[in-house]
Amino acid sequence: MTDTLAELGEHVAQTTAGAVTAHQVRLEELMLETTPDKVVALLTFLRDDPKCLFKQLIDICGVDWPEREKRFDVVYNLLSLKNNLRIRVKVATDETTPVPSVASIYSSAGWFERETYDLYGVWFSDHPDLRRILTDYGFEGHPLRKDFPLTGFVELRWDDVQKRVIYEPVKLTQEFRRFDFLSPWEGGIERVLPGDEKVTKAN
Repeated sequence: MTDTLAELGEHVAQTTAGAVTAHQVRLEELMLETTPDKVVALLTFLRDDPKCLFKQLIDICGVDWPEREKRFDVVYNLLSLKNNLRIRVKVATDETTPVPSVASIYSSAGWFERETYDLYGVWFSDHPDLRRILTDYGFEGHPLRKDFPLTGFVELRWDDVQKRVIYEPVKLTQEFRRFDFLSPWEGGIERVLPGDEKVTKAN
């Protein structure tokens, strides 16, 4: 299988005239890297070439690398039922450079690109309907970015007076508690621990 995938990678790299910037077989799967301006041509070739026939787009997802200049990878996972092969195509981009939509090549790409935009903020140019798909209307930020706070920026609740859902800034309130960090097995605890009073009464 590894040899077959390696040969296929060489075939795609040589035939697409510079569309593939790197390719390797990893975890028994062929991975190709390309650039935003070449992704449409490359995916069209992978769909139509007789040696490829990757007719199904299984998924599009994002990966965030905040320390890189091009912090996002857009990853396309393709399947060829005819050849029983899977392939992964990666495109690196930043927060401002759009990636061309491939919805005209794979109909399933429409919702996958909306999801990637919603969760990572990657913009897909020429998308027929690029709106948020998982987060609420008016949501700020992109929750799968690694610099997005775990608590989010706002919380929503039902207001019984206004009879609608309202948004409020996140408030993390916690009552003051004092911890003595003493172990009941090492001694030094003067107060009665919960449950110990039963032993005293039994004696």
